[in-house]
Amino acid sequence: MSSEAIGRPLTGRTFEQAPRGLMVSLRVIGALVRRALNEITRVPGAAVPGVLAPTIFLVGLSGVFGEAARLPGFDATDFRTFIVPVGLLQGAAFSGAATGVNMARDIERGWFDRLMVCPAPRTTILIGIVASAALRALLPATFLLIVAFALGVDFPGVGALALDALLVMGLATAIAFYAVLVALRFKTQQAAPLMQTVGFMAVLFTSAYAPLALLAGWMRAIATVNPVTQVLEGVRQGFVAHVTWADTWPALVAITGLLFVLGALAVRMLRRVGV
Repeated sequence: MSSEAIGRPLTGRTFEQAPRGLMVSLRVIGALVRRALNEITRVPGAAVPGVLAPTIFLVGLSGVFGEAARLPGFDATDFRTFIVPVGLLQGAAFSGAATGVNMARDIERGWFDRLMVCPAPRTTILIGIVASAALRALLPATFLLIVAFALGVDFPGVGALALDALLVMGLATAIAFYAVLVALRFKTQQAAPLMQTVGFMAVLFTSAYAPLALLAGWMRAIATVNPVTQVLEGVRQGFVAHVTWADTWPALVAITGLLFVLGALAVRMLRRVGV
């Protein structure tokens, strides 16, 4: 290459390639998201357990442990307002795990192999796979909130609900990244319990059923270091009190950290497929 070519500014075609590549990636992501969401209409029964489970959880625990809110140190006057955010995160965990189960099914059927030979970057493919989890998480969340408000749970406000939706979608995506790792490692739907159990435990070992100060020592220790605790507290603040920046930024940092770490591991694993 001549010195003149080196010194010459980039041509318009070079700059045009970037937005064109971005549009192609967005179309690939959109196609994968639509494919995942179409499953809800094709096989609606598959989505029913993940939608109903958080609501059943809310109704059942409210009836059994409803008086727990009267304990000294409990920071909610109504146990239902305290437990609704837990159901929201459980729905997110189920949605994220379902993404991994669906991917394992595609691996078993050979469709995933065809996806791997398409010219789209593998990072783009991964984003398309997990993005559907974020959108699907809104289905159980919406159903749960409708039931909760019908039962008398106070409306937390539009701003609080917007924050809750952001955090719920973020956790669903993080769990989907983890489920993708499991699917790529075991390549079978038989690994589904491992995907579902870890997501459920991530929500369980937090301040899910009682404030941190009221938890037993070992549970308090686990909940303190569990980043999902911060996410739960971020979702819960609008239900038990007012939304504040002091309780919001730790939740945003925690969900960003989970997405970064699990997303990086999933990208690394996906790039090694077929190598």
